[in-house]
Amino acid sequence: MKAWEATVRITHAAAKKRATTIFGGANIIGNAEEENEDQEEQVHGSGEVYHAERFLPNGDYYTGYWADNFPHGHGKYWWTDGCMYVGQWFRGKTMGEGTFSWPSGASYEGNFKSGFMDGEGTYTGPSGDTYRGSWVMNLKHGHGVKEYANGDSYDGEWSRGLQEGQGMYQWKNGNCYTGEWKNGTICGKGKMCWTNGNIFDGNWEDGFPKGNGTYKWADGSFYVGNWSKDPTEQNGTYYPSKSLLEENLEWNPQEVFNNDLKDCIICPNEKVPIWPSQKKLAVWRSSKGSDSSVRPRRMSVDGRIDTGVDKEFGRMRLSDGAVPSPSCAGAIERIRMAGNEGDDVLAGLQPDSLSTRGSPLRIPKVVKRQGDTICKGHRNYDLMLNLQLGIRHSVGRPGPCPSLDLKPSAFDPKEKYWTKFPSEGSKHTPPHQSCEFRWKDYCPKVFRSLRMLFKVDPADYMLSICGNDALRELSSPGKSGSFFYLTNDDRYMIKTMKKAEVKVLLRMLNAYYNHVRAFENTLVTKYYGLHCVKLNGPAQKKVRFIIMGNLFCSDYMIHKRYDLKGSTFGRLTDKPESEIDATTTLKDLDLNFLFRLQKTWFQEFRRQVDRDCDFLEQERIMDYSMLVGLHFRESTNDEHTPSGVLTPVDNGSLETDSVPRLSLADVDRLLLDPAGWASISLGINMPGRVERVERTNDCELVGEPTGEYYDVVMFFGIIDILQDYDITKKLEHAYKSIQYDPNSISAVDPKQYSRRFRDYVFKVFAEDT
Repeated sequence: MKAWEATVRITHAAAKKRATTIFGGANIIGNAEEENEDQEEQVHGSGEVYHAERFLPNGDYYTGYWADNFPHGHGKYWWTDGCMYVGQWFRGKTMGEGTFSWPSGASYEGNFKSGFMDGEGTYTGPSGDTYRGSWVMNLKHGHGVKEYANGDSYDGEWSRGLQEGQGMYQWKNGNCYTGEWKNGTICGKGKMCWTNGNIFDGNWEDGFPKGNGTYKWADGSFYVGNWSKDPTEQNGTYYPSKSLLEENLEWNPQEVFNNDLKDCIICPNEKVPIWPSQKKLAVWRSSKGSDSSVRPRRMSVDGRIDTGVDKEFGRMRLSDGAVPSPSCAGAIERIRMAGNEGDDVLAGLQPDSLSTRGSPLRIPKVVKRQGDTICKGHRNYDLMLNLQLGIRHSVGRPGPCPSLDLKPSAFDPKEKYWTKFPSEGSKHTPPHQSCEFRWKDYCPKVFRSLRMLFKVDPADYMLSICGNDALRELSSPGKSGSFFYLTNDDRYMIKTMKKAEVKVLLRMLNAYYNHVRAFENTLVTKYYGLHCVKLNGPAQKKVRFIIMGNLFCSDYMIHKRYDLKGSTFGRLTDKPESEIDATTTLKDLDLNFLFRLQKTWFQEFRRQVDRDCDFLEQERIMDYSMLVGLHFRESTNDEHTPSGVLTPVDNGSLETDSVPRLSLADVDRLLLDPAGWASISLGINMPGRVERVERTNDCELVGEPTGEYYDVVMFFGIIDILQDYDITKKLEHAYKSIQYDPNSISAVDPKQYSRRFRDYVFKVFAEDT
């Protein structure tokens, strides 16, 4: 008791003074003897919830319900910088209803989840702006109403913190816009109504009329035509009302841009200096059995331990069945209490269940770059040079400006062009060091339009594939016998193709183009070019290849990758455990996670999977896969240093040729900054969680959830979409069905394959509740 009294007198003097000012000193601060009586520590069992008052070592103050050294239940936490949270907690994380206030006077009242403003809530800014509506991870997302301090208001849909979709904006002077929005600006179809009775109804872009539209006056006159801020692109017809016919008035459409829209300015969104999820909690150290050598740590409100990790954690080595040393046992307990346990599933677990479960998930410290660089002397060096020369010729060749509206003839399989590349060069081709070859472009207009649709800059495209850096060949060909090549910047993957696959793609190219154009969030592979190289010589060898996007091109390190079909036969990796690393693509029976997405993302995911599977089924495609990559956010840079029991552990890999790694702070900055959300789309850079599962038998497709959760960044998409149900696959189905369960094999009818694929995907992907 005396040691605790001395600690309180020395470390909490400043905290008492501040708490007296904020909460009222008469009820909190008394003399030393009264305080010792009030705060005399009692022995509480692990997991026991009790009311407590804490003056924390860094000067923060907490009063409310407490369990296992962390706020748990209803409580009030005050930070020394003036921020305050009052509401529900779950093991040190804001979870449920609560109110967060900033020293600037701003406040948020509503739902919290894992430390984030998430759900329905009301934010009032320091200037008086108010937003009432839906939130996802600190950002306005869903339907909401924003009332600005200057009298303007917006009622409509939001996405990633900005107006997106249908919405109505009303200015304080009475002018009103109703229609479509994109990235916080008026964009799409919409109607602007002015208080003088004038109306514009038509297309908008970046806040101004663009394209077809009609401007109507209150007296009945109207102007119909094509609108643009550039007067040279403006054209249309003015129709005066009957009362003005005799006057034959002329009117300049630019008056709308210069006068009518001059005061129709959209108020900018507020900037929040720090989000509730970024606030740190001071970890309480009980004097009962505490280790004075352990320095205090701070934990984020979303449950993450600050980067200052106790050194004793670095000495921990756990494996299945291992018994930790006494010095490590305390560290494990503290990690467990500070871990990412903010889910109802975990609430029912026994206190020691988390620390006695199997070995921690291990992830590599660095990941070796895939593939071998193709340098001079490599067997495919000449082929790479030919490919780069051909791409440079195809993309750089002058031609008409690409359009998204293509004629049916552009999709004709006969729409292909041969170009001869002699070694000495020609009128249209440069001299080169490779042998003479011929180059074929398939449907070039279509793929040029696809690159424009996918927002690929031609110069960047050529630089990635044809720059000074060589391509990398993956170490072994795929099951189909195709070879894969990666560009040096990892943006594009090049795959050699069989003639049958080329025929399938050309057959479905029109439908593919219409599908990816209609659905911006499609998960199917993005194709950028289809080509063929014919080498001169006795063999007259032809090499056909497709250029496509690399799903895993990211600043994030991919720690786990899976190829999932929803079948069981042959769906277990054949590598021994010692050879499996972060570049190994695992299969269905290797999967030991459920993937959990935020509600709005999961709903969009289900819709898009249904659309994509309907498209593939219609085109008689089967044997496709869901490729999934995971980056575990909780990992640290210290070898074997977990920041919580539910945190992956480094495997100590010492590869030198590695992929750059983002720090946890970098990841947070990308995910929490609204600007970082611009890089997030369905299947790309998606924040989420995974839950570990355990199988009761080796052939079970989806295991039982264990309640272990990990914060991750996900990547996923549908790949291998060029296998139709031809005679070969029909024979494979018939042969294997005799030996094995027909439902366990991959080669099944496209309709059955689509149904089985969806059923499986919707089991391993779930809403994060």
